[in-house]
Amino acid sequence: MTRIGRSDLDVFPLSLGGNVFGWTADREESFRILDAFHGGGGDFIDTADSYSAWVPGHRGGESETIIGEWLAARRPRNVVVATKVSRHPEFPGLSPRNVRAAAEASLTRLGVDTIDLYYAHYDDPDVPMEEIVAGFDDLVRDGLVRYVALSNFTADRIRSWVELAQAGGADLPVAIQPHYNLVHRNVVEETIIPLAEEFGLSLVPYYGLAMGFLTGKYRSTVADEQSSPRARGAAKYATTEGLRIIDALERIGAAHDASIAATALAWLRAQPTVAAPIASASKVEQVEDLLASARIELTGEQLAELDRVSAWSPSS
Repeated sequence: MTRIGRSDLDVFPLSLGGNVFGWTADREESFRILDAFHGGGGDFIDTADSYSAWVPGHRGGESETIIGEWLAARRPRNVVVATKVSRHPEFPGLSPRNVRAAAEASLTRLGVDTIDLYYAHYDDPDVPMEEIVAGFDDLVRDGLVRYVALSNFTADRIRSWVELAQAGGADLPVAIQPHYNLVHRNVVEETIIPLAEEFGLSLVPYYGLAMGFLTGKYRSTVADEQSSPRARGAAKYATTEGLRIIDALERIGAAHDASIAATALAWLRAQPTVAAPIASASKVEQVEDLLASARIELTGEQLAELDRVSAWSPSS
């Protein structure tokens, strides 16, 4: 198990992404995915109140609702649930009043008394940082939230949050959720990881498999040829340099009897301050691959090779 930041959240070293629940995975398949993840030792589930508002006919909160129904049906022990605020159509932004209303709505959908890890999903420059920090601190003090975390914030804004919290005695964030993987490295490694090391924060990266590209399934750069939204998103990485990474992952994975996806997640888990990469499964058959990534220990030579072939990765 892995401990997140300064918190007592001891979690499986992989987080199951809930962005597909109620979207590409219906309720029945979502339950199977959650059962397989938990049955294999997984205990850390990541979602957001806005999932999946982008789907026609959805309002947001569909993923939280399915997770809440699963929690009520299965009553699993020691499961950690992270969710996020600022992008739900009814609760946009990070004003204290909005964040509290959104948290209460999330608690209702999840069917829990306290949110284990509550992320500010995106920054809100229209609200003074002092007010944002105070609003999240109030949620912790009132027992609605156990720990605070930040997602998609720049290094400067993370520093501002932490320093204001320290100065005012507010609850400190324990985790950062950036976009980070083998084809998207530079900004995180240059600005976010040093900050996480300075303040004792953990990284819980999303897009750990680069929208599916790092599964090795999508090797065409022609987006129109792809049959799904995930495949079309992955197509942009299928460059000569990107495919060189896939080749290296395939070769290194073979030495561990592991898939390309599991090897890519193992690399990510080995990076400084990374606690539990997030990966999603839209089918139950994909779960074992994700769980396997937590058991792979890459050698120094293998990590160095993957660092070398991915050193070109873009900074944005």
